[in-house]
Amino acid sequence: MDFIKFKNAVASQFERMKKHELYRTSAAKDDLWETYLSSFPAGTNPMYRERTEHDCNTCKQFIRSVGNVVAIIDGKLESIWDVNVKDDYQVVANALSALVKSKSICDVFLHFENVAGANRNFEDTVNGIKAWDHFFVDIPAKFVVKGADIASTLTTPRAFHDVLARSLKELTLDSVETVLELIAQNTLYRGAENQFALEAFKKAKIEFDKLSTESRDLFVWEQSKSLPSSVVKMRNTAIGTLLVDLSNGQTLDSAVSAYEVKVAPTNYKRPTALITKAMIEKARVTLEELGLTSALERRYATIDDITINNILFANRDARRAMDASIFDDLSAEVYEKPKSFDKVDEIHIDKFIKDILPTASSIEVMMENRHQGNLVSLIAPKNPTAKELFKWPNKFSWSYNGEVADSIKERVKAAGGNVTGDLCCRLAWFNYDDLDFHMKEPDGNEIYFGNRGRKSRCGGDLDVDMNAGSGKTRQPVENIVYESQKTMKEGIYTLGVFNFCRREMKDVGFEVEFDFMGTVHRFEYAQPVKDRTFVEVVRFRYSRTTGIEFLSSLPSSEMVKNIWGVSTNTFQKVNVMMLSPNYWDEFKVGNKHYFFMLDGCLNEGSARGFFNEFIKEELNVHRKVIEVVGSKMGTEKSESQLSGLGFSSTQRNSLLCKISGRFSRVVKIVF
Repeated sequence: MDFIKFKNAVASQFERMKKHELYRTSAAKDDLWETYLSSFPAGTNPMYRERTEHDCNTCKQFIRSVGNVVAIIDGKLESIWDVNVKDDYQVVANALSALVKSKSICDVFLHFENVAGANRNFEDTVNGIKAWDHFFVDIPAKFVVKGADIASTLTTPRAFHDVLARSLKELTLDSVETVLELIAQNTLYRGAENQFALEAFKKAKIEFDKLSTESRDLFVWEQSKSLPSSVVKMRNTAIGTLLVDLSNGQTLDSAVSAYEVKVAPTNYKRPTALITKAMIEKARVTLEELGLTSALERRYATIDDITINNILFANRDARRAMDASIFDDLSAEVYEKPKSFDKVDEIHIDKFIKDILPTASSIEVMMENRHQGNLVSLIAPKNPTAKELFKWPNKFSWSYNGEVADSIKERVKAAGGNVTGDLCCRLAWFNYDDLDFHMKEPDGNEIYFGNRGRKSRCGGDLDVDMNAGSGKTRQPVENIVYESQKTMKEGIYTLGVFNFCRREMKDVGFEVEFDFMGTVHRFEYAQPVKDRTFVEVVRFRYSRTTGIEFLSSLPSSEMVKNIWGVSTNTFQKVNVMMLSPNYWDEFKVGNKHYFFMLDGCLNEGSARGFFNEFIKEELNVHRKVIEVVGSKMGTEKSESQLSGLGFSSTQRNSLLCKISGRFSRVVKIVF
């Protein structure tokens, strides 16, 4: 027997193993030592003085310290005793290996010294100096921790293993795929932030499910060390609770609602319905049975699609654009301030239709900035023989401007912010800095992150706050909104930006949109905001009689926009005026809308084909799928369409209208 060969083989095996993560199994120290001594074949461990030859304190400490160390290599467990020595020591190595690998991994490997054992020592005997060889290995620094710190250091990797093991065992693959599907549909609030972790977990889950029971724990230990902590600890996050609820059989709606309570603002509204593949298949079957599949394909309606019976007014003087007078073109470009018409006569829409419209030869209306949401298109089926899809006996629908015109407003809306208040102040920036929006009010109160979600006495509220704490994005926004100017106290307000935490020097500065009753001013600050520094954006006086008066501000510009080919704050020719299709042919269902279809007004994008409130009763059972289908079955771009301004009979609004006929005048139509 050659002990040196045995000890070197063990050392070589440790060298191979330490290139990987090292672990300990639960093989007890005393059991290891007893197995070592008892596994020698008869006659191979003779007595030496008072103990057997291999009963050595140095080797005992080595075996107790690192005898249960293992590594996972190519998915298999290896111990330091997995050696090939081809003599009686092989029996000893095999016995120790069997003991170590019969136990489960209990911890990662840590040691308090950079060596284990001792290579050799010498003894002065009566026969001269005798050399004794022992087990010995060098331990890499990454496995060395102070003895007093080992217990606390082991806590984290053990916790990572436990939570990942529970996640892989209890969370279903179906729940993960459902959440990823919701993220792809953009129907899960801040779901995209978890997409990477979910996809990594899905990959691990698929591999885990394929493994035998014996191999799964090795896989968990290996993955708990190699996967990002966001994946390992996912079960303990908000998205993890969503997966738990879905895995436990909760309905999709209730599970997602519980998730949104944890992460979304109180005023958050989900952009689209929640659907799964199974729900889609059931809806498809129903639509095919009712013969309504072709009715889903939609296009912009034209003047040729409708009959004279459904038109309240048609401009007899309307001409093709190529024949229009140059003076008409010039007059359409004249910008006029809506406030200059504040004292014109007001007339209710019903009285306007009854008394004024019959005598009008032409009408023009002024689209103000606040009317962006009133832009509307009339929609028809692509297939003229398609069956009627809606509650009313015709095939027409309508679609208001659902897209937010500017990116800052869109980002605020996507974050759950209120973009429809009388006064909306929107802050956007483009790096990881933690900028904070502040509004100092006349009564001394200051709106900021510390009182987010609580309306002030003036009615103001910070409803979106980003880049605080660990949740960071490069597209952050914040939003201070006053839903109604009626609650605002008169006096001086100061709006500013405070850099609570400066994190980087690229993509510096910020932009602010100040939106009061549809008139938008944009302020830009192109330089870095110093850490813990306040930048005043605008100081203004609010009065109920005069509105907003800027006292001082960063450089700004009032936004006169061209939307759908129509310039705001200019009078535009009305080609056709009509009621919404649900009120055609004396049929009345739902809310009445008044449409002013404008000359040259073109929705340049894709309009939604229909909405859930339009569809027949028999399709209500599939309303969630129909909601998503409606959002996807949009119209194609068209140069020939009926688009303009629409107003609901249930919402207060007003529209300046210039009438020509027996005599000309300007009136304010109120709805």
